Amino acid sequence: MSPQLGFHSLHDEATASIGVEGSLPPWLTGSLLRTGPGAFSMPGGSTVEHWFDGLAMCYRFTFDPGDRAGATGAADAVHYRNRFLRTDAYRAARAGEFAGGFATGETTLRERLFSLLDAPYDNTNIVVERIGDRYLALTESPRRVVVAPDTLDTEGDDQYDGSAPAGQLACAHPKRDPATGTLVNVETAFGRTHQYHVHALTDAGDRRHVGSVDTDAPAYMHSFALTPRYVVLTEFPFRVDPLRFLKPGRQPPFIEQFDWQPDRGTRIVVLDRTTGETVAAPTTDALFGFHHVNAFERDGGREIVFDLETVPDAGGIGELSLDTLRDGSLSAITGRLERFTVDLGGDRYGPGDATVTRTMLYDDGTALPTASPARWCRPHRYVYAMSMDQPASDWAGGVLKIDTRSGDVVEHAGGADYFGEPIFVPGPDETADAGVVLTVTLDTAAERSRLLVLDGETLAERARVTLPHAAPFDFHGRYFPEITVRE
Repeated sequence: MSPQLGFHSLHDEATASIGVEGSLPPWLTGSLLRTGPGAFSMPGGSTVEHWFDGLAMCYRFTFDPGDRAGATGAADAVHYRNRFLRTDAYRAARAGEFAGGFATGETTLRERLFSLLDAPYDNTNIVVERIGDRYLALTESPRRVVVAPDTLDTEGDDQYDGSAPAGQLACAHPKRDPATGTLVNVETAFGRTHQYHVHALTDAGDRRHVGSVDTDAPAYMHSFALTPRYVVLTEFPFRVDPLRFLKPGRQPPFIEQFDWQPDRGTRIVVLDRTTGETVAAPTTDALFGFHHVNAFERDGGREIVFDLETVPDAGGIGELSLDTLRDGSLSAITGRLERFTVDLGGDRYGPGDATVTRTMLYDDGTALPTASPARWCRPHRYVYAMSMDQPASDWAGGVLKIDTRSGDVVEHAGGADYFGEPIFVPGPDETADAGVVLTVTLDTAAERSRLLVLDGETLAERARVTLPHAAPFDFHGRYFPEITVRE
């Protein structure tokens, strides 16, 4: 058994209504949209060298519990569709002209992210988010691709052109405040003074500048943390000198421009969402991570708590090359779940008063951790993650449910060889873990992927759906209860 099949190129675009083995809960009637690299080589001759550079593909799973009325006897079904995003990057690859991306090929500032003449990189293979009534596929550039949620057709792109400060890089994971519906994100701007610009997007699509943070050398930040009062930036010591991008001639891939500088430590920047002021910026030891799980406040807002999947340093990014992954070396995606507590200090907080402490929640190997969307910006008890060996010797062989209060861990490891990111979907009950966990898996012998629907409390399998092909390992998904289209 080898994970190599998970890094193959899928050129088949399918539409299918698939019967369910088992049964779906009657309230599960929305859609799971997932995004990831669909192909690493194209008929035109273009190839990529790194997992993150695979051409963006979207997958839709629409749930159709047959007996919604109560006694029809109709069978449960899942309506499935997958489509490549028809981006500039996709068209260039089809023509044999794909020049490079995150870690593939030589690149320049002008050609990739920062040109005033050419559109920024649009291989949006990380996640789909809803803004107002539109669904946008995202990557780490400020250019977003509009996706039709029913057909998965590409409906153009979107890039901010207003007066609020903007940047040349964007976090791939905006954070939504469920109380207000506001979507918050962070962009990095290179200039005379390098800055992180925090902005908020309302459901109406309006953009408001929240605040900015100066930095002498921008860090690579894939995500951040959000609470009702604060935006929390974890500024890892994986930094870039923007002048490198301006050197004449061809340059190494984008991510190779960043240097690991552990002597800086990791700065935790706390920005007030109302005033835009930096209210704290304590430093902890050097570490690196991609994914913040969730964040919340305690003690009347004097303490900020966030969970983050960490690795000791950023050296593993290079190990996510396709050659390395296909050979079975997976240590770069294996992390540990840590809790960070920022104490703002005193009756009146100030940047000089804050401290940060770290607590290990789980160190046996995780990947792509998530929390219930019902708990975003609020205290959460459970974290769901792929189950990775430590040290990693194989792709995830299961999914985990980690109880952050008791330390108890439940694992589901049956029904497939390899598992992807687990997404918790809350049920109508208010109980914290009442719902289901959705995960896309891979059966190597059958050369098929399956969607498993697991019980949220026990992780026991409730249902499974076998896809018409084997999908490459993808990145992230979101469940949208409002998308109920059926084929």
